[in-house]
Amino acid sequence: MEKEKVNVLRPAPSQPRANGTIQQMAEVLMLSPDELTERKIIFPGMRQREVLNAFREIRTRLMQKMGSSNFVLLVSSVGTRTSSSYTAINIAAAIALDERMTALYVDCNLYSPFAPRLLPTEPEYGLTDYLDSQTLGVEEIIYASGIPRLRVIPPGRPHETAVEYFNSQRMRNLIDALKNRYPDRFIILDVPPVSATTEARILAQLCDAAVLVVPFGEVTTSQVLAGVDAVGRDRFAGLIFNE
Repeated sequence: MEKEKVNVLRPAPSQPRANGTIQQMAEVLMLSPDELTERKIIFPGMRQREVLNAFREIRTRLMQKMGSSNFVLLVSSVGTRTSSSYTAINIAAAIALDERMTALYVDCNLYSPFAPRLLPTEPEYGLTDYLDSQTLGVEEIIYASGIPRLRVIPPGRPHETAVEYFNSQRMRNLIDALKNRYPDRFIILDVPPVSATTEARILAQLCDAAVLVVPFGEVTTSQVLAGVDAVGRDRFAGLIFNE
């Protein structure tokens, strides 16, 4: 089969197909070890082996908990001063380290987006643009990341009604399409802090599992429990403490 075509400056223009595989994914110019280090993204051979191994362990535990099929994972944080982006992108990168898998990082954090740091130029379209349009295709918002087997959907233009968009049927259909595009692709949603906005509560309903990033020593037990309730105890997969 023809590989998924990717351009450094433009989205990957392949059409969704339920029976696609990783082998169909072409790659573009990769980020160098120095560039990955600057962005605080894990990679094989990095000096901080303990960080690399920690995210590999998180990947392993998620796979054990979720089973053999691909899944949609929400990553949020507890408290207002801690971002989930570092954890979310590195979970995606850890999954993509396995040559049998591919990951899609979806940046749902309109307030403090991370995805633009992975792209060489300002993306033409992103998530909110897709949700605001009935004609934009899924393939027009998926970009190469510079990391093997990892794709990115940037947040798009800030929008006052983003919360309503996230709660729309079009968003639900998008998540279904992304999950079914490749059976060996894992979807990671990076969302704002669960205690500061309603996005995490809304987007958790579209996910198979959720993990919460907890700043060590900065939040109370009641705040953590409130975060677990917000994403849903049935979806809650664990806490990741961040120093």
